[in-house]
Amino acid sequence: MHLFYVLRSLPQKTSAKYRPQVLTLKPKIWLAALAPGLLSCVISLSASPHRVPAAQGGQATTEAVLATMDKAAADFRSLTADIENTKYTDVVKDTSVEKGHIFVRKDSKMRIDITEPDPRTILRVGDSLSVYTPKIKRVEEYDLSKHRAMVDQYVLLGFGTRSEALQKAYDVKLAGEDQLDGKKVYLLELTPKSDDVKHQITKIQMWIDSASWLPLQQKFFETGPGDFIQFHYTNLMKNLKIPDSRFKQDLPKDVNHVKPG
Repeated sequence: MHLFYVLRSLPQKTSAKYRPQVLTLKPKIWLAALAPGLLSCVISLSASPHRVPAAQGGQATTEAVLATMDKAAADFRSLTADIENTKYTDVVKDTSVEKGHIFVRKDSKMRIDITEPDPRTILRVGDSLSVYTPKIKRVEEYDLSKHRAMVDQYVLLGFGTRSEALQKAYDVKLAGEDQLDGKKVYLLELTPKSDDVKHQITKIQMWIDSASWLPLQQKFFETGPGDFIQFHYTNLMKNLKIPDSRFKQDLPKDVNHVKPG
């Protein structure tokens, strides 16, 4: 789910001076927000846990995991979670980390409040996306409608996604079973089918919680050798009521509105 990969290919005219560090992946394709499109600890489910059927020999299959995810996605309406983004750049051996909170609703609304190290709010409502940086009283506003095909590629990695849509955009395979945050998880590997996406990311890994059937972690392998960005989710709450007011920017009167590109 995330807003951190939606604007990667959009034109950017923002000065590098004001670009958030963890999002400065490559100057010409700087990513302002999403991704998604992706959780441990406190889970509130409206249905009993789904169990994945095992194939002969007791091993789960890609098809069985995706089918069980579909069952769990049927009742998805919203979620909140804590989020930690880790960006690693191999050439300079640099690791930068951001922490915050994410709020998602099924009706194409998402909010990410980055709390540290540099506070800002990333807000998506339908085809409108904004990034507010209070330190400089600046809000960047984007229209996603002209880039719907690219946006959909990353929104597919959000929560409540059906496997049919996921497999249309990615080659998906089950890489095995693992443990994360004390939870049993299934590790899925996704290879983009779109050439445009391949220019940015070569592979995506998702750690799917076997209890909630939502991603505990997503890892994007970028085109730079060894480079990746990782999203780790904790304290997940599913299907809580999130009011419309949560998806509105509370901006000061003297904020500077900018429309990059």
